[in-house]
Amino acid sequence: MKHKVLSDPVHGFIHIPSGLPHELVEHPFFQRLRRIKQLGMTSLVFPGAIHTRFQHVLGATYLTQMAIESLQSKGADISSEEAEAVTTAILLHDIGHGPFSHALEYSIVDGIKHERLSELFMDRLNTEFDGRLDLAIQIFKNEYHKPFLHQLVSSQLDMDRLDYLRRDSFFTGVSEGAIGSARIIKMLNVVDGNLAVEAKGIYSIENFLIARRLMYWQVYLHKTSLAAEEMLVRILKRAKYLADKGENLFGTPALCYFLNNKVGIRQFKSREKVVGNKDALEVFADLDDNDIMVSIKVWSEHADKVLSYLCKAMKDRHLFKIEISKKPFPKEYVASIRKNVKNKLECSNHALNYLVVRGSITNNAYSRADDRINILFKDGSQQDIGKASDMLNISVLSKTVKKYYICYPKFKASL
Repeated sequence: MKHKVLSDPVHGFIHIPSGLPHELVEHPFFQRLRRIKQLGMTSLVFPGAIHTRFQHVLGATYLTQMAIESLQSKGADISSEEAEAVTTAILLHDIGHGPFSHALEYSIVDGIKHERLSELFMDRLNTEFDGRLDLAIQIFKNEYHKPFLHQLVSSQLDMDRLDYLRRDSFFTGVSEGAIGSARIIKMLNVVDGNLAVEAKGIYSIENFLIARRLMYWQVYLHKTSLAAEEMLVRILKRAKYLADKGENLFGTPALCYFLNNKVGIRQFKSREKVVGNKDALEVFADLDDNDIMVSIKVWSEHADKVLSYLCKAMKDRHLFKIEISKKPFPKEYVASIRKNVKNKLECSNHALNYLVVRGSITNNAYSRADDRINILFKDGSQQDIGKASDMLNISVLSKTVKKYYICYPKFKASL
């Protein structure tokens, strides 16, 4: 049977198991992840952050294999079929991501999260592979009778997080995210069907939670990255607005389909051919970062002044100024910014909706409301990490911090 060994800069040599996982990696739906950056627009802040979803899911799969072997060595009941299924589930957990991660969810796709699209892709692949993904889908949806298998894929201590924290730390150069993923995995155990962490691994968990919090503020919610993503969303929304008015915009066939049509869950479930011999889900699988970037380059010369302004600014990295506050910005302050932008750029009130953007961000490193991280002691008792830790005030990390932002042009260009 075929197998692959890849060299990964984070984990070293990664082995892709033969059988179903190997076949899925070769599939065009999966290969598309090579063309989608893991951190979206973050490379405009951290130039090294050009790694892809493809790299991340292979890394998460490698950690899952490591976790399965470790748990089996401690007596956890994991059959070869279950091992292949959980490996398949983590391999496909991000397959529904669109270009630049989350930007399309808020612009040209009608309110569908990538997690739901991942489920649709898995269902489609399951049909193509004659039901061989049945168990993987049950585990992915947490419908299997061994919850710890789902927890390896999606929980507050899953293999997804253990990979992306280390990987994003490596490629951004932000050392605070460099967690001890291998040690955490070696400390995992199964108690009453759920994952638990042996007590001697408690300090690694503390480090993991601190690293997660710091990476969110320093990387994932970095204010300049946030401004760039808002600009990208406004570009796509403006393009969608113009397309809805009948404007014939440049774009690849895949992008044009989403610009010219309202595409929601019904369209994604349908097998109706919409572009050539492809249905909506297959057309989505043709979309990647390249479709967006080449369009932005062309649209920078478009006759619509708002679209061309935003695209030029994005192409040349003239990013919006962004202000962040712990409290909502007063209406009078927002009005003064809008007035200033309107006067500087001589634009309409309608155009201001694309040029002055408000929103909020939240950071919660550990949620006691979700599946908890339990610490397992030698006497068999368990405690939530919040009570078990003697060094870390988990109440601080479990508190949701909310901040507000407003971003607007720096006036390096004109409409």
